[in-house]
Amino acid sequence: MNLSEPVEPDEPDPADRPVLGALHDHDGVPAGAHAHADVVRVLHALADPTRLSLVHLLAERPRRVVELTTALGLAQSTVSAHLATLRTAGLVDATPEGRATRYALADHELDLLLGHAERVVARARAARDGDGGTVVVEAGQGAR
Repeated sequence: MNLSEPVEPDEPDPADRPVLGALHDHDGVPAGAHAHADVVRVLHALADPTRLSLVHLLAERPRRVVELTTALGLAQSTVSAHLATLRTAGLVDATPEGRATRYALADHELDLLLGHAERVVARARAARDGDGGTVVVEAGQGAR
């Protein structure tokens, strides 16, 4: 091996990747036209551990309120209030089935978003605690 010649890395340096909109791809949305208020509404709806648990359960399959209350050990009124918040944010769909209602995620990318958020939190925790370890979570599979 000649040490004076540069060695080609197996993977491109992340610093060489194009920066799209500084942090993320804006999919052709012109500057200043971002729906930040809508994003805030969605993130606010997710800013509760019970609602995150509901999203994880609904990512597995659509469920009725009685299934959700049993799984979480919460009162029906509490679960219904959290589902209303998720529905208002456009994150959950409700389909009447007789006297019951079946709830489902409006977009399964929500589960992917939560998986990404959980990996960011785990890496930040590892860096803060000096673990320096690598966090491995399968894509679309948040901590449950």
